[in-house]
Amino acid sequence: MPAAKTLMIQGTASHAGKTLLVAGLARIMAQDGFSVAPFKSQNMSLNSFVSAEGGEMGRAQVVQAEAARVKPHTDMNPVLLKPTTDTGAQVVVQGKPVATMTAQDYHDYKMGLMDAVYDSLDRLRRDFQVVLIEGAGSPAEVNFRGRDIANMVVAEMAEAPVLLVGDIERGGVFAQLVGTMELLQDSDRQRVAGFIINKFRGDRTILEPGLDFLESHCQRPVLGVVPYVKDLRVEEEDSVGLPQRSSEPPGPGQGARALFPSDVRGGGDRAARHGDPVRVRILRLPRLSNFTDFDALSDCPGFECGYVEHAAGLRGADLIIIPGTKSTVADLRFLWSSGIAAEVIRRAQGGTPVIGICGGFQMLGKKVLDRRGLDGGAGSVKGLGLLDVETVFEPEKETRQQSGRITGYNALLPRGTAVSGYEIHMGQTYLGPQAAHLLGTRSGPDGAVSENGLVLGTYMHGFFDSNEVLAGLLSWFGMPAELPLIDRAAAKEHEYDRLAVALRNSVDIEKIYEIAGLA
Repeated sequence: MPAAKTLMIQGTASHAGKTLLVAGLARIMAQDGFSVAPFKSQNMSLNSFVSAEGGEMGRAQVVQAEAARVKPHTDMNPVLLKPTTDTGAQVVVQGKPVATMTAQDYHDYKMGLMDAVYDSLDRLRRDFQVVLIEGAGSPAEVNFRGRDIANMVVAEMAEAPVLLVGDIERGGVFAQLVGTMELLQDSDRQRVAGFIINKFRGDRTILEPGLDFLESHCQRPVLGVVPYVKDLRVEEEDSVGLPQRSSEPPGPGQGARALFPSDVRGGGDRAARHGDPVRVRILRLPRLSNFTDFDALSDCPGFECGYVEHAAGLRGADLIIIPGTKSTVADLRFLWSSGIAAEVIRRAQGGTPVIGICGGFQMLGKKVLDRRGLDGGAGSVKGLGLLDVETVFEPEKETRQQSGRITGYNALLPRGTAVSGYEIHMGQTYLGPQAAHLLGTRSGPDGAVSENGLVLGTYMHGFFDSNEVLAGLLSWFGMPAELPLIDRAAAKEHEYDRLAVALRNSVDIEKIYEIAGLA
């Protein structure tokens, strides 16, 4: 394997902050003139992305690649697990789906993936000066010892020193770090070069006795105490980051609040806004995927976005969105059994616009047919019937980046509105006579529009990232044309730089460079 420098960030548990620390270090190293790539051998997430080559990968490594100012590639995440049930997942290897397996089947299968992990890491080490590696979960999960392809075995393969991260926000951070070290095998323990304590709020001097104990007991330096960075707008890896009380309006920074003068009126037959933002309600499906589709919508002045998981949460909605899902059939059954489906239909018939993305688009049709159980269970499920379309699941998975324009008549967006994003889906959707395609794209027509123009569906993830789409929706709802729209690329750059500043001010970067062999 080539001699590119490597450094691995492992955590005492999931959500200790490994992803953001890798992103922040990647931005710092890029600022300091290094070419750097992120790497995570195995990622479990429903929040995925399609690279320029058409391969599927975890979105966390896309965030890290953006922070490093490089293009995302599937080698940065060679194994992606996309849960389909509580005990099963689709396995994606180097960008392509290979099978859907139970947890036990994958446990027996995964050691055969080490060649793919090695090959991807090898290519990155040939192309970059530094590879920053993120672990998964904890390296001290003794039930996986000998079959862990994401932590110490990767550190050994990459000859990488390890920084161990503990999350102080959850409490018990010293027990987390000491306990993890105690459970590691001797050879793995020797790889740990230092500790980082993450998400700290308060006066660091209060921690000093604990830091002194930690360094003395484990004979490793504490390389930094990273503060909780307030309102950091970096994409979340998992839906655990979404608001937990999902039927309530979002908190600060997650939507507009009283941004408009009281004399603003809605246009046409829309209700007058009277200074209120557009109330967007997104269904929080049990197998919700690609929820970052709505970050731009949430950040845009004029919209108040909230997630709902019961019918009552749709009360007062101005716009309903059905998002993507890893299991259209199962989540469609949930909508019917929970009463949400009936409420969405009632509101759509009353004139509330509804937009479906990917699996949400499939649910808007008359029927979803899965003869082979490709979506998690064979059978046919009645759709919401708001679009004259039917979806049939086929083995071939569509994964590609996409761009196009609105071509079909609809009430919400002008023809010619530009959109871009990516597709990840297995179903093929067929239009009936009472539906028209929504988009014209590089690879052909996409999506559908209802006869009244108020129900829209598309396979394109990233649909709302288009400022033209946001401006069109604001106009239809009678919002002021002069409302500022966010430059998403510039906003992301600003947040990555904020993260880098926070790390430079709280972590011994020179010592980390020394550990990684970066003079």
